[in-house]
Amino acid sequence: MTPLNENGFLQYPGDYRQLLFYKKATILYDMTYWYQEHNLYRGDRTKDQMEQAARSGKQNVVEGKADGMTSKEMEIKLLNTARGSLMELLEDYEDQLRSRRLEKWEKGHPRYERMVQYCYRHHDLKNYQPYYERWTTDEFCNVALTLIHQADRGLLTYLQIVEKSFLEEGGLKEKMSAARRKVRGY
Repeated sequence: MTPLNENGFLQYPGDYRQLLFYKKATILYDMTYWYQEHNLYRGDRTKDQMEQAARSGKQNVVEGKADGMTSKEMEIKLLNTARGSLMELLEDYEDQLRSRRLEKWEKGHPRYERMVQYCYRHHDLKNYQPYYERWTTDEFCNVALTLIHQADRGLLTYLQIVEKSFLEEGGLKEKMSAARRKVRGY
């Protein structure tokens, strides 16, 4: 991370919109909004739960990155909240498959590897939107599950980077003290 100025302690958090796990979380929000509008009944609590879990998975990345400028602790907490929300969404999509007696695609399924590779290479909403109305329920849910797993792995990797940064550089108070000593020349 780069400081905002050469003697300062505040670090530019970077553009969260460039993070692959954020891009996947954004796709998941859009997919989930479409899915629950077209597949769940009005009044079904699952509609709101799925939408809020998807939204939280995305929005907590935004807030976590912003708060990370002054607090690694808050960044870690909010990014982990994003993970928790995505895990809740994962459970909802698995419930959709199980309750409808549809197959969850795993290794060995003829379409599994192609789906994983597609999701791995495509990080833009425009790569998914054209399929919403063409996908069957099992296709839709399995793609969502794959994106959730990939976003989660990305979040876990990023959290390890934040942890390492904290261990090597310290927290805000340590950086503030070091910057003040540097400005004063001791």
